[in-house]
Amino acid sequence: MAEHQDQVPLTDNGIRDTGIDVIVVGAGFGGIACAIECKRKGHRVMILEKVHELKRLGDVSSFGTLSLGVNAGRILARWGLHEKLWDISANAREIHIHDYLGGLIQVQKLPLPLFGAFAYNGHRALFHEVLFEHAKSLGIEIRMGHQAVEYWEDEANGKAGVKIQTGETFDADVIVGADGVKSLARKFVIGYHDNPKPSGYAIYRAWFDAEEHGIMSDPLTDFLTIHGDQLHSWIGKDVHFIATSSHGGKVICFFITHKDDAVVDGDWSSPGKIEDVLDLVKDWDPRCAAVISKAPSCIDWKLLVHDPLPTWISKSGRVVLIGDAAHPFLPTSMQGASQAIEDGTTLAVALNLAGKNNVPLGTRTWETIRYQRVRDAQLLGESLRNKWHGAKPGDSGKSFELPMPEWLLAFDAEAHAYATYDGIAQSIVEDGYRQPSLSGE
Repeated sequence: MAEHQDQVPLTDNGIRDTGIDVIVVGAGFGGIACAIECKRKGHRVMILEKVHELKRLGDVSSFGTLSLGVNAGRILARWGLHEKLWDISANAREIHIHDYLGGLIQVQKLPLPLFGAFAYNGHRALFHEVLFEHAKSLGIEIRMGHQAVEYWEDEANGKAGVKIQTGETFDADVIVGADGVKSLARKFVIGYHDNPKPSGYAIYRAWFDAEEHGIMSDPLTDFLTIHGDQLHSWIGKDVHFIATSSHGGKVICFFITHKDDAVVDGDWSSPGKIEDVLDLVKDWDPRCAAVISKAPSCIDWKLLVHDPLPTWISKSGRVVLIGDAAHPFLPTSMQGASQAIEDGTTLAVALNLAGKNNVPLGTRTWETIRYQRVRDAQLLGESLRNKWHGAKPGDSGKSFELPMPEWLLAFDAEAHAYATYDGIAQSIVEDGYRQPSLSGE
């Protein structure tokens, strides 16, 4: 079902120009990845981002680590970013999993490369800056301070559009809603408000210098620094606490996931109180309180979810949702950003194979390729959280390890899209488009 591209003109970079105009709304990991891959596949792409400038290191909303799994890592390496990301990544080679009293449950090795690729774990703001700067280096236009306030599509003319807060409008062959968990594009796509709901959990996060804040000099906490980068977790009592060090043990990050049923009216992240974090671990292994008490500040991040959407694409197939706008992940999945990157990569391939005259077929095929895989990855994170939060003193064994299944991590989203596109597109042409369904639910 792919159009033949033999007569399509080449761009300045030698990439065949598809003539497909793409506007990506949102410059998070999914949006940036989608734009980069669209550029690589010959589409004409622009990003609209509502903030006026990037969150920098130290900004309260940028605190915390980000995990990019090897399934995303092989894509990032293909872009030539391995060295830049590896240089700012934490390099712990194992995770020590403890029960909440400090008993050792399991030491899990974290081999890299795995399935022929690297994972990257580090500060989300630093990682994001690498991708952002790479997008700019490719000549991708990124318009900051452009907040989408309305979406539309014009099926007769084969266009979709977005209006920003100034009243200015933009149209394209495809609008990609990469606008996060409180997505405005989502309402346009599904036709009703489906606001995210509290997951029942929240996470406190902190990031600080080990030497400056006494981690290195305290015998209860120096385990995070004296042997280089470390990764430890404590689990049980419907809580899990993770403490990690990076940059050779010089920088500390912790995050603690706990029950929280508060209703979120506005911002879902705000400054937290260290005393509230300490209260969660008051009868735990004393190393936990020792690490937490040294943090100069933290943020309180409410974890929001919503049920699987009936579709990620608009009626005419020209407005699509990717990343958290379509499928927010819990942190225990360690796949939120990775799946968003897969979304963007797969969409760029599908549009390339569909061609400008068949954009709706491309987006509908893309949705079919992605829908079940994303849900399977979400459920994996939920099962790990439930396993960890139910741990009891004396538990042990491999069942508490971070899951690293081959189906998830050995996956090459770009290659898979090329391999599966024609068969799925042919089925849609012959049988008509149907909203996706999930197996086993």
